Amino acid sequence: MLIGIPKEIKNHEYRVGLTPASVRELTGRGHKVMVEKAAGLAIGLGDQDYLEAGASIARTPQEIFDKAGMIVKVKEPQASECKMLREGQILFTYLHLAPDPEQTQGLIKSGVAAIAYETVTDGRGRLPLLAPMSEVAGRMSIQAGAHALEMRQGGRGMLLGGVPGVAPAKVVIIGGGVVGANAAMMAIGAQADVTILDRSVERLRELNVAFGSAAKVVYSNSEALERYVLEADLVIGAVLIPGAAAPKLVTRGMLRKMKKGSVLVDVAIDQGGCFETSRATTHADPTYVVDGIVHYCVANMPGAVARTSTFALNNATLPFVTALADKGCKAALLDDPYFLQGLNVCRGKITYRAVADAQNLDYTPAKEALI
Repeated sequence: MLIGIPKEIKNHEYRVGLTPASVRELTGRGHKVMVEKAAGLAIGLGDQDYLEAGASIARTPQEIFDKAGMIVKVKEPQASECKMLREGQILFTYLHLAPDPEQTQGLIKSGVAAIAYETVTDGRGRLPLLAPMSEVAGRMSIQAGAHALEMRQGGRGMLLGGVPGVAPAKVVIIGGGVVGANAAMMAIGAQADVTILDRSVERLRELNVAFGSAAKVVYSNSEALERYVLEADLVIGAVLIPGAAAPKLVTRGMLRKMKKGSVLVDVAIDQGGCFETSRATTHADPTYVVDGIVHYCVANMPGAVARTSTFALNNATLPFVTALADKGCKAALLDDPYFLQGLNVCRGKITYRAVADAQNLDYTPAKEALI
């Protein structure tokens, strides 16, 4: 199979779909890989590195999309890329379709088989291709939030860990999954006052064992959520419903009662965000203020540490890319029911129920669409 790796074009996105090491694995199995010129240059992966790994170099994205049987990316295809996709092609990347009807329609019209990293599961119900970027985003959320708390950014002028004689900042993390646990680890390391809210009692037990007295773990209901958010200096939104739009847990009414200069970091923004006042921002202009509250809602947070993120992502995705290349789309997905969960759009049909429900579209089971 000919696998195409276009250069990412989303604002300040420097990650790349495959590293030279991943390319070497694929070419060693008899596959061909075409990489767009300078696709990995910003993170130190030059064209010569790809050539030595057995890839060819394309001068334009059009050449990639015209020739490749499978497109491997990092971020969702932008409008210009959707127009280049074609029927029978495989697209393997993050999609986050539920809050994005424009992209959904573009993929439907293309006839492509679009497989989303973020909805592939495993035998324990985890999301193995989302986890690496969730780890990065969770750790970055504290870094970003700490910066936004500075006066110049519109924040309250607080140091997360305080200093002797001055209380630390109160960090509230909504959601105790991979993002939330990694955010908590970083916030605890900064000596902040940390509270994690989650609706799973079993998960709260796990977090309690992991962090002990270093963090408070609280069952999340409406009363607890409002109480802790109003007390917080920094709130991390780390809620995930796989493939679906994130619930709006912090309302505009709650926002008006929060301490002025406190900060919201919405890691769920790729799925529409979990704060009512959230809207996607970019690394070029990451924050905005509503009712005196600083919002950080960058939709590709791991792109800021693109080299680390690229290698972490490739560690997880390469076996799946290999399966698609070796077996073809139909066999690879039908042979693995957990991989099949990644199929969101196929031959003009929505094959992931949460996406169909979010946009009031018809749903077709993935197996039915493939056969």
